Amino acid sequence: MSPATRSGRSPGARASSAGTVDWRSVAPAPVVLVVGPEDYLAARAMDAVRSQVRGVSPDLELTRLDAGSYAGGELLLAASPSLFGERKLVEVHGLESMTEEFLRDALAYVAAPDEDVVLVLRHAGGTRGKKLLDAVKASPAPIVDCQPLKKDADKAAFVAAEFRGSGRRIEREAIEALVAAVGSSLAELAAACSQLQLDAASTVDAATVEKYYGGRVEATAFKVADAALAGDAARALSAFRHALDTGVDPVPMVAAVAAKLRTLARVAGAQGSANQIARELGMQPWLVEQAQRDIRGWTPQSLAEAIRAVAEADAQVKGLARDPAYAVEHALGVVSAAAQAR
Repeated sequence: MSPATRSGRSPGARASSAGTVDWRSVAPAPVVLVVGPEDYLAARAMDAVRSQVRGVSPDLELTRLDAGSYAGGELLLAASPSLFGERKLVEVHGLESMTEEFLRDALAYVAAPDEDVVLVLRHAGGTRGKKLLDAVKASPAPIVDCQPLKKDADKAAFVAAEFRGSGRRIEREAIEALVAAVGSSLAELAAACSQLQLDAASTVDAATVEKYYGGRVEATAFKVADAALAGDAARALSAFRHALDTGVDPVPMVAAVAAKLRTLARVAGAQGSANQIARELGMQPWLVEQAQRDIRGWTPQSLAEAIRAVAEADAQVKGLARDPAYAVEHALGVVSAAAQAR
């Protein structure tokens, strides 16, 4: 029985489903290409394929190859029929540094793959092996594109999907707080989701996230930014000074305030519903709704003044000032005053 049939599809259906698939929904196929620089998503995709094949065949024969140190014939040997009839899964890493021998063997294999073998190819990016990538993309093979999640909106969507998949609930404010706290690393963000799903007794709220991750650098920056934009200079300065006392660099503090102000500026000039604005700006609707609440009372002049002060502080903390801490404190004061003047 072929992998396509085992996954609930007919061979004909598999042939019509060529193209990019989401890493959460990838299914076993004779050839699966996992491409892109985000190693965490690639690992999840490969784990998903492995788990599905093993679920059908507990006696799975798994072979891992390194394309960068590959010797001729290894792929054909790994994919050859088993003496005992076990299902075969062959995972090949390092295609971005593949040898000429691997390129030759892989091109030949991809042209006529064994329907009873699942071959997963991992390419982290770059131009090496383009001929092979083009051949796979022209075939019925599913392709998982693992690109970094750079936007907070994408990270928030990732968190929401993690909780949906587990059947647990998380509030919108908690998602934003979690992304702010651990969003610099996707692997850490996923681990935080898993931890909260295990430990939280009910719906995860912002207070729960604060309890677990409030001490992180990113979370501290988030607190400073929120206080400044709320017009609470005393709270913003207190949080900033506490961060400095614990060894936090001032750069992420400025970056967090700047990000908040940029979001306000983008939403301020947009027209339409939160959903319409979110689609236009590539943001999550709840982030737009929050920005719409925060922007009330701000004038173009006060917003411009705050943005200018933070831009100056950003330059100063990156080398132009003798006292970066004072530069940040001054900017926080300007932002808080502008917020109070709304």
